[in-house]
Amino acid sequence: MTTRISHWIDGRLHEGGSGRSAPVYNPATGEVTAEVDLASVEELDAAVQTAVVAAREWRHTSLSRRAAVLFAFRELLHQRTPELAAIITAEHGKVLSDAAGEIARGLENVEFATGVPNLLKGGFSEQAATGVDVYNIRQPLGVVAGITPFNFPAMVPLWMCANAIACGNAFILKPSEKDPSAALFLAQLWKEAGLPDGVFTVVHGDKVAVDAILDHPAVAAVSFVGSTPIARYIYERGTANGKRVQALGGAKNHALVLPDADIEMAADAVVSAAYGSAGERCMALSVAVAVGDVAQPLVDAIAARLPKLTVGAGTDPDSDMGPLITAEHRDKVAGYVDAGESAGAAVVVDGRTGDHPEQGFFLGTTLLDHVTPEMTVYTDEIFGPVLSVVRVDTYEAGLDLINSNQYANGTAIFTRDGGAARQFQYDVEVGMVGINVPIPVPVAYYSFGGWKDSLFGDTHMYGPEGINFYTRGKVVTQRWPDPATSSVDLGFPRTR
Repeated sequence: MTTRISHWIDGRLHEGGSGRSAPVYNPATGEVTAEVDLASVEELDAAVQTAVVAAREWRHTSLSRRAAVLFAFRELLHQRTPELAAIITAEHGKVLSDAAGEIARGLENVEFATGVPNLLKGGFSEQAATGVDVYNIRQPLGVVAGITPFNFPAMVPLWMCANAIACGNAFILKPSEKDPSAALFLAQLWKEAGLPDGVFTVVHGDKVAVDAILDHPAVAAVSFVGSTPIARYIYERGTANGKRVQALGGAKNHALVLPDADIEMAADAVVSAAYGSAGERCMALSVAVAVGDVAQPLVDAIAARLPKLTVGAGTDPDSDMGPLITAEHRDKVAGYVDAGESAGAAVVVDGRTGDHPEQGFFLGTTLLDHVTPEMTVYTDEIFGPVLSVVRVDTYEAGLDLINSNQYANGTAIFTRDGGAARQFQYDVEVGMVGINVPIPVPVAYYSFGGWKDSLFGDTHMYGPEGINFYTRGKVVTQRWPDPATSSVDLGFPRTR
């Protein structure tokens, strides 16, 4: 008998009543381990109504009290990281160290949000006009929602909910139905931390639930991370309904490797960035752009490292890379390798035939050389353990290749030349840039987000822009009677 995974509404589990559910797999074995309830429009509406009531009360909670809840949540999350990591590995498949790393990056966002008393400070101008003072404040939106992807079932929700709750909103999370249990674990921790019931809600579902969130008049804002087509859909439908929307889309992250780069360092970095979490992350490096004579040494150095990576169950401490999320996704990724080979790419390391378990959704590390921009293995977001090498003659050609790509999420340059690195960060049309850093995910007190088709909306995720997204500004202009002419005895001399 499989486990039933239910919704979390008003501080407790609620079994779904729609009659619909979806299977949850252990990707390392291919076995169905649970069935997750899929919400109806009516169930989503009931959850929102509960959140509306909770948001009214939570807004009146003092900043110091909100900070205390966040500090308590932070401690619980830190202490119980091994439990949450095990849940992530069981449903997503990534190795335990990657799962723990995901939680650590999410924890940074909670720590940032604990500073909410400082983050929400406004400005004040005395005597803007005679006897007139002006000041600004930021206030919560009410009920906000997050629609999050399967690849980071703890980190991405923490990008959203920590700031949203700190700012005084109620937050509704619609996690991926592929690995939903991490969301419920976070709900339990919020409750243990003292968060009032209804301020954090989990509603599982598919497109029915997503559309219900986008259409609900009481949901003021929606945050999303996922593929570009879905990001565009969510942005257009949500904004058409008058909501604030930040929707992070797909990526095709390039690493530009210059001839003067430290080959060993670059190869180590590229391997880690391309194959960590089986390439199922929006900041994974999927293209190495090799300039001039560096190409062959770089390909050789990467190829020499891949046989040393062990592909296996995420629970095995010897595993460096786990399975992909589903059999369908594994087969889709393998199909891209087939297409690249047919189009003329050289398969240097072939993960389709590698040494990995037969059971489960495994695909080995794959390295393709002599990839050209017309091939689908280059144009499409593959989201798997496949690295393409594109050879170019000059720095300018590599920069043009990156800037002409529809995606502009993250990029990196490997070089010993400070002038070249500075020129690259100035010229490249990408939202997040690493200089000898392969995965330039910003720390929590900056903000995360790309350009072009990697972002829909005005603001990036978390950090200062996250605080602005989950609040709205209000300017107050005030005048009081002139104390010099007032009949009230102030108890001290009147002066001008």
